[in-house]
Amino acid sequence: MTYRNPAPTVDIIIELVDRPHRPIVLIERHNLPLGWAIPGGFVDYGEAVEVAARREAEEETGLQVELVEQLLVYSDPNRDPRQHTISIVFLATATGEPKAGDDAKGVGIFEYWCVPGNLCFDHDRILRDYWRYRHYGIRPRLG
Repeated sequence: MTYRNPAPTVDIIIELVDRPHRPIVLIERHNLPLGWAIPGGFVDYGEAVEVAARREAEEETGLQVELVEQLLVYSDPNRDPRQHTISIVFLATATGEPKAGDDAKGVGIFEYWCVPGNLCFDHDRILRDYWRYRHYGIRPRLG
């Protein structure tokens, strides 16, 4: 019997705490699917998710992040058109100037009121959950 399992991933919502309104960092993807995304990527075999989150944040934005907490796990089988993934979403803080790296074509800094509309994957849902939690203290619901 062959087992097919979802691939574990991490996404990191990075707040820039050295700027007014603590804007977040998004990357513009270089690879398909194209558009804007929360920095993140696949967890390597033998790697803890916290280590993967720090690594992916640095690879894609050049920032050293401090992980603050986990927001939620997102696992809808259709969240990624390439394959079934499960994402552990972290909230993190950083200071400094992000720079696009790895598979990021560009990097942007966004306040709540100016997040781009062409978000990849289920990142629109994740960011809605995040903004609601950040502004009103309401944690996302499971399922």
